[in-house]
Order: sequence, then structure tokens, then C-alpha cells
Amino acid sequence: MIQGSMVALVTPMAADGSVDRAALYKLLDWHVDQGTSAIVSMGTTGESATLDEQEHCGVIRLTVDHIAGRIPVVAGTGANSTTEAISLTRCAAQAGADACLLVTPYYNKPTQEGLYLHHKAIAEAVDIPQILYNVPGRTACDMLPETVGRLSRVDNIVGVKEATGDLDRVAAIRSLTGDDFALYSGDDATGCEFMLLGGNGVISVTTNVAPAAMAKLCEAALRGDRAAAGAIDAELASLHRDLFLESNPIPVKWALAEMGMIQKGIRLPLTWLSAEYHQPLRQALSQAGLI
Repeated sequence: MIQGSMVALVTPMAADGSVDRAALYKLLDWHVDQGTSAIVSMGTTGESATLDEQEHCGVIRLTVDHIAGRIPVVAGTGANSTTEAISLTRCAAQAGADACLLVTPYYNKPTQEGLYLHHKAIAEAVDIPQILYNVPGRTACDMLPETVGRLSRVDNIVGVKEATGDLDRVAAIRSLTGDDFALYSGDDATGCEFMLLGGNGVISVTTNVAPAAMAKLCEAALRGDRAAAGAIDAELASLHRDLFLESNPIPVKWALAEMGMIQKGIRLPLTWLSAEYHQPLRQALSQAGLI
């Protein structure tokens, strides 16, 4: 089981929107050095919705090859087409990813039975550990704890990223799955408490800009040290908030550019961070000691 601070990594791009390999390798090495527990490549924060399938698989392959086993790589391979999700998951497995993260189908709003059959079909088609991803704020589809419980009985479905921010779900999902099923927070603002309640880690946007601090926060929370974890979390609270001033990953890409880590590249329909939000986010980075 992967535990701790898992970065929902941005995909660095040049001004023309092409993938910036050099910046990607720089970010990957930085996360290894700073103590990040795992790389999550090609998730929502990685702009998976705007890369075609060839590019998507290419970024996963570049990431796996460059990490070279130093820490686990989890590949985002979800789609609202079961056939496409199987294809992406198969590609990630062939590239050597350690696991896949599969967001619930978005826009088409399946039933709970549809969600169960969708994820079961992918798990049966591709023999790689798979993590469910529930983020109804972006998908308009909420995978209920009971459905997670059913899916946990599929051998290679090994965990869930729960991004509702509803902390009551930690106990609810745990009671329906068991201790060997991984529970990851997908909400930075409540991630510390999620782990203190029994979660196994955070798949985090904040870790993009504050990897060392997030690694220490997760270590403290996982050992049950509420005081230490809470103190770090308080220092990062402004970042947890302001990295969502506009749609993710707009603010976090701006922040990384401000830190000199990536170029100012993002793909339409996303746009560069609006000028009115520059100062609040710059202040949050400064408060966290990042600039």
C-alpha cells in the first residue's frame, strides 16, 4: 500500500502547449528529493482532459522511465467511456506504472450499478492495481460508500481517492472495505484530518509547490501526531485555499511558474491565472516560505 504525500502532478508545457520534457524531469527529481511518496501522472491536475490518448500515454511513459523505480508512479487512466478507460489503463500497465487512478465517469452521470460495472470491467480487463477516484464536484457523479465497498471485493481494486471533503466518509468506507483497502484524501483542505481519522494519505495539489512540507505533514498525521500535523497544516492553509482561486490546475501552474519551476504553458479551454488573483496567491506562497 502506498501511503503519505502523493502529488497530483501538473504536466509542464511550453507557451505553445507542447509538453515540456525537461521541466517534467526537473519536477520529478525534485519530488523524489523532497520526500514525496508517489507521483500521480495524468490526473485532473495533469490536464488529462486536454491531452489526446497518444500524448496521455506518452507522458505516463516518460514519467515511469525517468522515475526508474525510485518511488511509485500512479497513472490517471479514467474516462467516461469504459472502452477508452480500458485502453488507457492497458497503456499505463504496459508503460510500467505501479497502479492506476480511475475517476468516475463524468458528464454522463451513471447509476451506482453503472459505476460498479464500469470499474469492474476495467479491473477484469487489465491486471494492474486500481484506485477509484470520486470527485463529484467535477464529475457530477458521486460514488457512494456502498459502491466502493462492493468494488473493494474485486481483487485488483485496492483503494479510493475520496475528494468530497466529507470526513464522515472515512469511517463509512473503512467499515465497508477493511484495513487493507487504501483510503486517500483528494481534498487538501481536509486531508490532514482525513489521515488522522484513519486515511492512508493525500493525493494532493498543494504537494506540487510544497512537497517537503506536505511529506512532513503526512508523516506526522499517519503516526497520529495531531499537534505536529496540525501545525504544518495551519502553515499551508492559505495554499490549500488559494490554489483553487480558479479551476485547478490554473493556480498551481501559475504558482510553479512564479517559483521558476515551469514555463507559462497551459492548454485551452484553461487559461493563465487572472491578474486579480496573482497577489493573493503570491502572498500564500510567501507565507509558506516558497518564494
